[in-house]
Amino acid sequence: MDLFLFFLAGLFISNGVPHYSNGMSGRKFHSPFAKPPGRGHSSALVNVVWALVNFAAGGAILYFRLNESTLVLANVVAFVLGIVAMSVLLAVTFQRYAEEQ
Repeated sequence: MDLFLFFLAGLFISNGVPHYSNGMSGRKFHSPFAKPPGRGHSSALVNVVWALVNFAAGGAILYFRLNESTLVLANVVAFVLGIVAMSVLLAVTFQRYAEEQ
């Protein structure tokens, strides 16, 4: 269960990065709240809030799991694999959307 939760934390935290950077730069960006969801653009403010929700979810998982379990290499690897998985997924998805425009 720890491996899954650390993986999930990596997914949440890495998903927050593009929303946060675009929102903080004042740019509209894809979000699940756009029309159509995930393809349309949401305002910079919506993206910053969505990023903060993702950071809070990932941070909460890390906080509670690190307090209850021993940090072992497998947990760190699961966390990094979550980051890698979300990074690759977002890169492929956003490149496809950029090519459509």
